[in-house]
Amino acid sequence: MAKSQYEYVRNFETDDRLLPSTWLVVRIDGQGFTKFTAKHGFVKPNDIRALQLMNRAAAAVMDCMDEIVLSYGESDEYSFVFSKETRAYERRASKLTTLIASRFTSAYVFHWPEFFLSTPLQLPPAFDARVVVYPSDRILRDYLCWRQADCHINNMYNTCFWALVDKGGMSPQDAEKRLSGTLSADKNELLFADFGINYNDEPEIFRKGSVLIRGKELVDVPDSQGVVTKRTHGVVLTLHCDIIRDKFWNEHPEILRGKPTRAERRQESRAQRARELAAQDAAPPS
Repeated sequence: MAKSQYEYVRNFETDDRLLPSTWLVVRIDGQGFTKFTAKHGFVKPNDIRALQLMNRAAAAVMDCMDEIVLSYGESDEYSFVFSKETRAYERRASKLTTLIASRFTSAYVFHWPEFFLSTPLQLPPAFDARVVVYPSDRILRDYLCWRQADCHINNMYNTCFWALVDKGGMSPQDAEKRLSGTLSADKNELLFADFGINYNDEPEIFRKGSVLIRGKELVDVPDSQGVVTKRTHGVVLTLHCDIIRDKFWNEHPEILRGKPTRAERRQESRAQRARELAAQDAAPPS
């Protein structure tokens, strides 16, 4: 690009590159969603269509950005975790936040008709974004624990609140007063004694949120002659599980392990090919 006398204005730009070798978490949050959900008639306390749309939009973001190793979503927010080694967009905060927010919002609009079949989009959705740096695996896990605990607390409150309003005939103001100062055990008792609701039987997507991770699946790939072979294809998996306890992390050590070494990549490639051949041998003849 040719230089000009006006190029000096670039000196006013701020260098917002984030610390290297740290976890980067970009969290998006719906803006004005109280009005947005009311306008589109979202079911209270949880609208499964809206949550599945959020998951679909988050998966679209992960499809575009390979260096996101995990995403966690609840209600109208989503957290995207970038690996410690990521060099995406030179780790510039402004680039990461604006790209995540814009990709998520555009995917949300694009996939809206798949989930709200008879409800046209009447207001433009908007999401803000922030990026936070976490220096250690333990602090990253604590961040995700915080978000999942927040999901549980909010969902239990909202389940009680809307039960009191919709089934108990209370006004929103009276329901707020009824729940003021109550603990988790009190809310469990209220739901079961007054409405016959066992909170633990509520869908896990409501109680635990959604966890998106990367996985692999075998797919059939035909060649030019129509011969089908098995090949491994990367996919984004959606889970609704506990990420506070160690079980999830023990089952998915690759999330915190970081980028594999060359030897590990070769070993995984050989194992992957062996699985493909085994699946090919086990497949019924066409």
